[in-house]
Amino acid sequence: MKSRGLWIILALSLIASACASLLVGQVWITPAQALRALTSPQPSLARLILVEVRAPRTLLGVLVGGILGLSGAVLQGLLRNPLAEPGLLGVSMGASLGAVIAIYYGIAAVTPLAGPLFGLVGGLVTAGTALMLARRGGTLALILAGAAVSSVAGAGVSLALNLAPNPYAAYEITTWLMGSLADRSWDHVALAAPLIVAGGVLLCLTTRALDALALGEAQAESLGIDVRAARLFALFGTALGVGAATAVAGAIGFVGLVAPHLVRPFVGHAPGRTLAPATLAGAVIVTVADVTTRLIRLGPEIKLGVLISLVGAPFFLWLVLKMRRTTP
Repeated sequence: MKSRGLWIILALSLIASACASLLVGQVWITPAQALRALTSPQPSLARLILVEVRAPRTLLGVLVGGILGLSGAVLQGLLRNPLAEPGLLGVSMGASLGAVIAIYYGIAAVTPLAGPLFGLVGGLVTAGTALMLARRGGTLALILAGAAVSSVAGAGVSLALNLAPNPYAAYEITTWLMGSLADRSWDHVALAAPLIVAGGVLLCLTTRALDALALGEAQAESLGIDVRAARLFALFGTALGVGAATAVAGAIGFVGLVAPHLVRPFVGHAPGRTLAPATLAGAVIVTVADVTTRLIRLGPEIKLGVLISLVGAPFFLWLVLKMRRTTP
């Protein structure tokens, strides 16, 4: 019963937040105006805003939040670590480094899609490197390899900022690293959506393995689970999905950490049953946060990644304190 209620709440929340994302902004559009603009054959400013500006931004918010929530739930179940999230494997930082390289060398000025494309390549390269480093080890080796690759990519980002050829390049790099869905177009959706969906499918293939891994790797293998295959699906799914999401939206943290913890008490703490609700929860978190960035008026629009970090950091602290109280 709790699980059914959770599904209803998450579905209604996602619909409401997506509708708000279409209507809220510098130009507010009422539901009646939106309906009239979408049904009328005559072109209008409201239709242009809805279709060309806010619709791709809303769809990306749902996709980015969903894949972050899903990957976080999978990694927490696979690694049996409640603090695991997509950044743990270095995918997010690798994608950030790829986009920063495109900005640093001026390639992003040639075409708006250069940054996302380089970011996608960076995420895939870091994930592949982490997999190669940990191919003969277990879960701990994968975590350590991800941390090492993430540190190297982070050092590369810092070096690019340090050696930025001009203040404009440094500003562009810093702005991108803050994460945002502003000024995204259907081209960004076309680039990211297929990879996010493909990554999500790979991650969902780990559902049965995650439930068995809750008993331990040895017990899971005795039940016929191919742990190595599950690890590969999780890693490549995260690389594709989160790499594509980071490539188009920038660095957005804490969603993969927070979303699974929000829904886990309502699904009996079963790793496999956490995946779908965590996906919806992640989509709601990012979409609501994106709408909130448009409502807060502090001069320039606050960046999406900054707002989520402001909320996610206290949650992370609370989670650590909770674990300290419950751990013997």
